[in-house]
Amino acid sequence: KGGGMMRSQIPVFRLPPSVLDEEVGYILELGLKQHFNTKVDSLKAVLAKEYDAVFVGTGAPRGSDLELPGRQEAAANIFVGIDWLSSVSFGHIDKIGKRVIVLGGGNTAMDCCRSARRLGGESVQVVVRSGFEEMKASPWEKEDAMHEDIPIHNYLVPKSFSHENGRLTGITFEKVKAERDAKGRRNLVPTGEPDQHFPCDDVLVAVGQENAF
Repeated sequence: KGGGMMRSQIPVFRLPPSVLDEEVGYILELGLKQHFNTKVDSLKAVLAKEYDAVFVGTGAPRGSDLELPGRQEAAANIFVGIDWLSSVSFGHIDKIGKRVIVLGGGNTAMDCCRSARRLGGESVQVVVRSGFEEMKASPWEKEDAMHEDIPIHNYLVPKSFSHENGRLTGITFEKVKAERDAKGRRNLVPTGEPDQHFPCDDVLVAVGQENAF
């Protein structure tokens, strides 16, 4: 069974295991040699085997965190999205608070908000620092989320997590707008409007991923 990240970090409602098994099957049937359960701890050793080419496709499974004021105090209710998706996939997590905020505008954020909906999130909202059009999520992913009654709020930058007695109570955001400088580069600048506070019980952080290599 191949496709580790695809199996553990893409929700089954979006990629059923049967479909993944079939797709991986097509590749394996091409007759290539497979080495599963094999740890690679030296790239030098791989290169020494004199293959004509080496392709490294380890993915970017390490989710970025947001070290903002209140992050440590409210840690029990703040999850890194991609790790949370794995925990859901493996059955370690099977419920979530009633009010959920997902931070981020990519496909992982869309997977998080739709999964949160299925785990009992009554009010699930997505908050993104960019505009709607600049979001990295595929157009159909955004549409699927909105069809599930999940609003997407744009041009809001998270500033701090509010908490009380060690429990998360919400997130404070700064309102920004997009402006272009003299070189045509797009910058997000504060509008000067009052900060906005969104109350919530749990937060899923899906603001980017890094290589784990």
